[in-house]
Amino acid sequence: MMLARAIHFDESDMNVFHSPARTGEWCITGGFEFSNWTEGDLTGKARQAFSNGWLGAETFGRVTFVATAQIEQTEIDTLTTQLARHFVDIYGAPSIEAATPVAAEEISQMMDICAEHEPNTVMTIARELTDAGVKESIRIIESQDASLDMFAVHGD
Repeated sequence: MMLARAIHFDESDMNVFHSPARTGEWCITGGFEFSNWTEGDLTGKARQAFSNGWLGAETFGRVTFVATAQIEQTEIDTLTTQLARHFVDIYGAPSIEAATPVAAEEISQMMDICAEHEPNTVMTIARELTDAGVKESIRIIESQDASLDMFAVHGD
């Protein structure tokens, strides 16, 4: 089974998100956070989170890049419980029991996205508001094969 982990190539996420995700934490798309947003909500760091932030499923911070990785069932179970608790605490779900199937579906959707990719595949997400709601697009960043000739210095 595959899911995505937060990765950082530099410190920019620490500056562009209100709450940055922790490097290595498991992530989901987290688009549910924006389900009732309008253009008026898209300002500053909130706009950045909406435009290209994955949701860390442990800290509930945002991150720009994720990479696919193997996950164990026990980790999925823990994440599902954490996300269900988040739905109760932040979004007013009536109970953990009511929120658990929704949390499990969010994680399952992310696992489906990751399933078709090799481990360590880097992904980004882009969102836009449309008349029908939030549209998400996921981009895969392919690794480039580099030849030693590109880096070697040749001399006589």
